[in-house]
Amino acid sequence: MSIRKRTTIQDIAKALNTTISTVSRALQDHPRISVAMREKVKKYAEEHDYQPDFRAASLRKGLANTIGVLVPRIDIHFFARVLRGIDEVASEKNYNVLISQSYDSLSKEINLIKNLTYGKIDGLIASISIETKNGNHFEPLLKKGIPLVLFDKIIESLNVSKVIIDDRQGAYMAVKHLIENGCKRIGHFAGPQYLNIYRYRTQGYIDALKDHGMEIDESIIFQNMLEQQKGYELMDQLHKMENPPDAICSANDFAVIGAIIRARELGIKVPDDIAFTGFANEPMDAIFEPAVSSVEQSPISMGQESARLLIEQMENKNIEYKPRTIVLMPSLVVRKSSLKSG
Repeated sequence: MSIRKRTTIQDIAKALNTTISTVSRALQDHPRISVAMREKVKKYAEEHDYQPDFRAASLRKGLANTIGVLVPRIDIHFFARVLRGIDEVASEKNYNVLISQSYDSLSKEINLIKNLTYGKIDGLIASISIETKNGNHFEPLLKKGIPLVLFDKIIESLNVSKVIIDDRQGAYMAVKHLIENGCKRIGHFAGPQYLNIYRYRTQGYIDALKDHGMEIDESIIFQNMLEQQKGYELMDQLHKMENPPDAICSANDFAVIGAIIRARELGIKVPDDIAFTGFANEPMDAIFEPAVSSVEQSPISMGQESARLLIEQMENKNIEYKPRTIVLMPSLVVRKSSLKSG
C-alpha cells in the first residue's frame, strides 16, 4: 500500500501558479490578498486535505514550545508518575511534551540527545541510563543554549539544575525502622555505586548502622541487586550462610520481590526469619504477600519541580541563569515485610 504524500504550502503554490508567501497569507486571511485568491487557496487546501505544520512555523520563530523528556523506561511506575507531574505543569504553561526512552542504554541515550539537539525541543528534562558514567554527550546540547534539568539519576558534575530526593535519608529511615523492629544483622541489596542514587542509598544504610552501634559487614552487602531474578537467586545463597542476615535494606523493590518469592519456596518466613524494605514504593508492593515496606520517592512532585525549573530557565534566556538543586524528602511506607512478630 502506498502512503499518501502530505500536501504542503509549496504544493498549493505550484498548483495555483503563485508564491508560497501568497498561499501562507491567504490561509491566514491576510487583507493584502484578494478575496478571490483566498477562496481559491482555501478550496484547494480543503480538497487536498492540507494540514498546517505548526511545529515548523514555531521552529522558524526559534521556539517549538516543546519540552523533551528522556527517561530509561516509561513502563516503570516511578517514571510514569514523574511524566505525569511534568505533563501537568507543561500543560498549564502551554508546552508540549516529547518523550524518549533510552532503555537504560548509553549508546541509545547518546543518539537520542544528538537528535533532540537539532531544533526539536526548547529544553530537556532527563534521568540518565544505568550505563551512563559522565555527561560528555550532554555538552553539545548545553553549547547550543538548550536548557537542561536532570532528575533522579543525575550527573553531579554537570552545572545544570537538578531535582532529586534525599536518597541517603531514605535508606537511613529504612534501616532505622528495621533496627527498631528487632533486626540485629541487616544486609543491603545495592546498585552500581557510580550512580548517585545507589551510592547515597548505600551510604544511608552504612550511616544508620554506625549511628546505632552496629557492625558493617561487607559480606552481606550485595552489589548490583536491581533485578527480580537477582534477588531470587541470592536467596539460595542467604539460606546456606552460617550466619545469614535477619533483614535486608534494598536499593530497589524488584530484588526484594524475587527474594521473597524464593524465601516462600524454601520455607523461610518473611518477616520473622528475614525482614525486607525496598525503595520506590512500586504498586506491586501493596498487593504482594507479604506486602513490602518501601521508601516513597514522591515522583509526581519530582516531575512538577523539574518542569517548573526548566520552564523558568527557558522563559528567561536573556537573564544569566544560576542552576539550582531541589532536594525532596522521602518517606517510609511501612507494611508487613518489615514487621517482625513481637
